[in-house]
Amino acid sequence: MVRIVTRQKQPVLKPQDLLVALKIAVNENRIITFAELGHELSMSASEVYAATQRAVMSRLVIREDGQLRAVRLSLQEFILHGVKYVFPALEGGITRGMATGIAAPPLKKFFAQYEALNPVWPDPQGEERGLSLQPLYPSVPFAARADFQLYEVLALVDALRAGAAREREIAASELMERLS
Repeated sequence: MVRIVTRQKQPVLKPQDLLVALKIAVNENRIITFAELGHELSMSASEVYAATQRAVMSRLVIREDGQLRAVRLSLQEFILHGVKYVFPALEGGITRGMATGIAAPPLKKFFAQYEALNPVWPDPQGEERGLSLQPLYPSVPFAARADFQLYEVLALVDALRAGAAREREIAASELMERLS
């Protein structure tokens, strides 16, 4: 038996890496610095830098001509087939928050509002009351309020993480449209 000894740790994708990759994807025509990304995502510039390094290693983002660009096909594949396993939906009790999943703008037009409580990201500034769904990263509600395109994509990701079959099907279609 041959034993390979290595001192390198296996890199692991973190939720903030996907958040940063999605922010880059929805702002493809904009040159964004680490400091700007950090400010808009309520993260430090060093956290954003580390997140982009892991996203590059995972092939969700590339460096092209000195700029970061999202690899849209990789993002689509990861979100459609892996995100619900890597970042499972954690649901909680009734809370005040910001609508996500089927209750958020990209999907609520497809689903009739009924008596059941819809998913929300817990947020003291939120205007909805619903069942708590832990966001990918704690600053997601802040970042979503500042960037509507990012909000839509994150809400669609949550529908894929936590939704029923029909919800996931529609969310996948809507997400592909936004990330193509």
